[in-house]
Amino acid sequence: MTNDPRIEILLERSFPRTARSLLDEYATPAYQGYQLEAWVFDDEAERQATETAFNDAGINARLRSAYKPLVHFFLETFSWASVQSVVIEYPVLAQAPRRFLLEAYPLAALLPQGVSLRWEGVETTPASTAPVHYRVQVERRGEGWETHVVTAPNRHHQDHVGEAQYSPCGWLRLTSPQGEVSESRLETDYEALFQAAMTTLASTQWQPVSPYFEELNFTVHWPSRDRRLAWDDEHISLSEAMHEELYFSTLEYFQRHAGLALCDRSIQPGQIVPEVSTQGETAYLQISLRPLAVFSAERDEVTLENAQQAIGTTQTKPVMAALGGQALYATTRAGRAVEARYLLGSDRAVMISAGQHANETSGVVGALRAAQQLYREPGAHFVISPLENPDGYALQGRLIATQPRHMHHAARYTAFGNDLQSQPLGQPFEHAIREQAFALSNAGLHINLHGYPAHEWTRPLSGYVPRGFEMWTIPKGFFLILRHQPGYETAAEQLVEAVTQQLAQVPGLVEFNNAQIALFETHAGALTFPVLNGFPYLISEDGDQLTPLMLITEYPDETLTGEPFVQAHTAQMETVVAAYHAFQTLSLNR
Repeated sequence: MTNDPRIEILLERSFPRTARSLLDEYATPAYQGYQLEAWVFDDEAERQATETAFNDAGINARLRSAYKPLVHFFLETFSWASVQSVVIEYPVLAQAPRRFLLEAYPLAALLPQGVSLRWEGVETTPASTAPVHYRVQVERRGEGWETHVVTAPNRHHQDHVGEAQYSPCGWLRLTSPQGEVSESRLETDYEALFQAAMTTLASTQWQPVSPYFEELNFTVHWPSRDRRLAWDDEHISLSEAMHEELYFSTLEYFQRHAGLALCDRSIQPGQIVPEVSTQGETAYLQISLRPLAVFSAERDEVTLENAQQAIGTTQTKPVMAALGGQALYATTRAGRAVEARYLLGSDRAVMISAGQHANETSGVVGALRAAQQLYREPGAHFVISPLENPDGYALQGRLIATQPRHMHHAARYTAFGNDLQSQPLGQPFEHAIREQAFALSNAGLHINLHGYPAHEWTRPLSGYVPRGFEMWTIPKGFFLILRHQPGYETAAEQLVEAVTQQLAQVPGLVEFNNAQIALFETHAGALTFPVLNGFPYLISEDGDQLTPLMLITEYPDETLTGEPFVQAHTAQMETVVAAYHAFQTLSLNR
C-alpha cells in the first residue's frame, strides 16, 4: 500500500494459489483412493510439490500445465530414449486451423537429432463439456509403437470486448475408486486475476475525453518461474504472457470505450504499464492511477559497434552532436526531447529513424552506427532521428530492470498510449520530428528501423494468438516491408532487390533467416510473402505517407542481448547503408 496522495488505488487483491486450493479441498479422507488430474497455470516445481502433498494424503494426483500442454508433456513426462519417429495428431478448428500447431511451438526444434516428426491435422468441433486433445504416436527402436493422449483444456467464452474466443483454461478431472469420472472447468488464479483486472476497467468511471489518465499501472506478483528452452531465445513465461494480456486487453477496452475499431492505433488512453514480477507466494494484483514517470534509468555507456543491449539515451546525445548539421526537436507528453539532425549534402536526401516502437531496441544502435558511417561520405544528405519515442524507451528501461527477458509491449507506444505514426499532423509531439525532417530535406526515402519478438508472443486468455498481430506471433527471420506512394512501385521493387542483394553478403544473416523460416513454416504454415535473396518482404501502396518510399525493417530483436543483439543492430546498420546507396541510383520517374 502506498501513502503517495498522487496515486489512486482502483483495486488491490490477492488470489489463492490454485494448486494449494486444490489441496485444501481434495486432500481429505473423503477422496482417498481417488485419482485427481488438474490443469493449472503454474510452474513445474509448484505442480510437483502439490502432487507430492496429495500422494502423502493417499490421493493419486497429477497436475499439468494448462499453458502449452503438448510442449510441457514432452518437457516433463516423455522419455526420448530409443525414439525413432513421432506422429502428432492435432485439433484443427474451422475458425483457426493452425492454432494448436502454434501452441506446440517450438517443439519441432527440440527433437533429438535423428528423430523424425510428422504432424497430422484432425478436424475438430470442440464441445463445452470435454477438452480437445493431441494424440502422440511414438515409434521406439525394437519396441514398436505407443500412443499418448495429451489433453488441452480450452473454454468457449466472450472476451473483454465481446468477441468469441476459445482459450486455454484450468480443468479438473476426478476418477473415483469405482472408475467413475467427473470433469469440469476449473477457474484458476491466473484467470481470476485477469478477469478482476478487466472487471475493474469496466466498472471505473473514466473522464469523458482522452487521455483518461497519465499512467494506469497494474502491479502483479505472479509466483511462477520462467522456463528457458533449448532453442534460440525461446522460453515459457506465464508472467510475460500476463503482461501481454493486460496491456493489449486494456488497450482494446479503451478502443471500444472510445468507439474506435479494435487495433486502431490512434487511441490515446494514457500510458498503460503492467509490471509483472515473480515475487511472493500467491498471486497479487494492484491497479492504480499514477502520475507520469519523468525519470529515466541510467544505462552503461558502451562502444556502439559492440553494444550487447539497449543503450542509454545519454549516449545518443554526443553521437548526434558529433554529426553536426542542423538540430531538430520535438517534445513528448512527459516532457522528454525527441532529437534529430539534418545533414545537408549533394546526394538525394534520406530520412533515417528508429525507436518508433521503443521496445524494438536494435534499430536505435543500428541507426546511429549507419549515420556515423554515412557522415564520412562526400555528398551525404540525410536526417537521423534514432530515438523517436523516448517516453516508451524510458519505460522499457524501467521494465527490463526486473524482467530483462520479456518483450514488454507496454513500451511500444508513446505516453499518450498511441502509435506515434498515428498522431495527427501539426502537433508538437513525437511525429513532429518526421514532419520537420521532411519539410527541410524533401527526402524521397524514409528508412524506418523496427523489430519484433525474438521468441513466441502469446495471449493465452484471449484465444492464444495476439489479436491484430497474428503474423508476428513467432519469429520468421529478418523481414522487410516497402511502402510506396502511387506511381513508385517499380522503384520500390528495385530498392528491395538491391538491398536484399547487399544483405545476403552479411555473414550468417541468410542462414539465420533460413533456420527461423523453416521452424515458422512447421508451426504456422508456409510463408505467404515472397522471399528475395533469402529475405521475406512485402511491398504495398500507401498514399498517405510523407515520403515516396518507406523501407521498414523487422528484425526479431525484442529481448535479445549479447552477441545476438550485436548481430541485430549490425543487420539494421547494413540495411540503412545499402538502402541509402541504392536509392541514389534509382530511376524515380513516376
